[in-house]
Amino acid sequence: MVNKLIYLDNNATTKVDERVLEAMLPYFKEEYANPSSMYDFAKKSSTAIKQARSVIKDFVNANDEKEILFTSCGSESANTAIRGVLNYNKTKKHIITTSVEHPCVLNVYKSLEKQGYKVDYIGVNSNGELNLEELESKIDEDTALVSVMWANNETGVINPIEKISQIIKSKNKDTKFYVDAVQAAGKIPIDVQAAGVDLLGISGHKFHAPKGVGALYVNSKTMITPLIIGGHQERGKRAGTENVPYIVGIAKAAELAADGLKYELTEVKRLRDKLEKGIVNKIYNARLNTGAANRVPNTTNIGFEYIEGELILLHLSDLGICASSGSACTSGSLEPSHVLRAMNVPFTAIHGSIRWSLSRFTTEDEVDYVIEKLPSIIEKVTSISPYQKELEELKRLRGTANDV
Repeated sequence: MVNKLIYLDNNATTKVDERVLEAMLPYFKEEYANPSSMYDFAKKSSTAIKQARSVIKDFVNANDEKEILFTSCGSESANTAIRGVLNYNKTKKHIITTSVEHPCVLNVYKSLEKQGYKVDYIGVNSNGELNLEELESKIDEDTALVSVMWANNETGVINPIEKISQIIKSKNKDTKFYVDAVQAAGKIPIDVQAAGVDLLGISGHKFHAPKGVGALYVNSKTMITPLIIGGHQERGKRAGTENVPYIVGIAKAAELAADGLKYELTEVKRLRDKLEKGIVNKIYNARLNTGAANRVPNTTNIGFEYIEGELILLHLSDLGICASSGSACTSGSLEPSHVLRAMNVPFTAIHGSIRWSLSRFTTEDEVDYVIEKLPSIIEKVTSISPYQKELEELKRLRGTANDV
């Protein structure tokens, strides 16, 4: 058993920053009052929520603090946004989304289809880039909602949100636009006003806050029906006693992420690119699944042809290296990634595809260690592949190296 831990699965979750934990601790101990209470002891908790709402407002550049709701996670944010819009306006039954959304969005739409909604799933090209012409052609007077993720959780591919918003509003100004920004928050700048977004969801544990807290932006012109009904909290749009320590945590994490964006866009990207090139240049049956697509700076998805990704992950784990074969929410499935299938990744590589996702805590030594150890792992797994003839031909065609 190795003592080393190299964590390169930050799109699944991230470690809690020590500064975030430190900010949260008083609200577990000394400042434990219910923020809705009237006595003075509750004022600090109430003030902390107000301050946190202001921080998240600035983090996504909302116009008003009242446009920010605190939730438990990205899934709740998505469900609140999607069901909230549709339940408020039940006359329109058409929805547009993409074929590569996260399961927390796709499965909502599959459920809604059973309730009589028509859902169009827009395709992507081989790099994972959205077909904007197809999207535009599907918008009509009955379209209640368009839902597009800002950055894909498996590939990191960034969608042109501002351009998509312009397309939507030019075709039907009443259509609402929801954006799942869970994988974009903390990695690239988010400006909901410039992007023309009506609703946007984020999740704290993707940018070094704890699991169990998220936020939803709902612009002041967008009406939603609450998903959780009860008390007056969150202006009646999300009932339940506020989770003060975690709300403080996501706000602190957002502050740190905003301050660290330059590092994310330069140093984290540099390490990602080094890892990517080191793998693809050293391993002949490796392929970059996204090609030259624009991606968030921490993510790469690499396919290893004619071998199984699960075996690669097991060998990596033996060395203390954590990576993923796709979305953490579907890791128990034997089915190949729906994202890579939508991209038409060749069957030779789709089962052997690994997602690597870095963070600001990733070091150069860790990247070097993976580049050093991975070739022997791939060689070991390749040696037991039933596709030896195909691998020999691939090796003959590519030699021992690739170009990224």
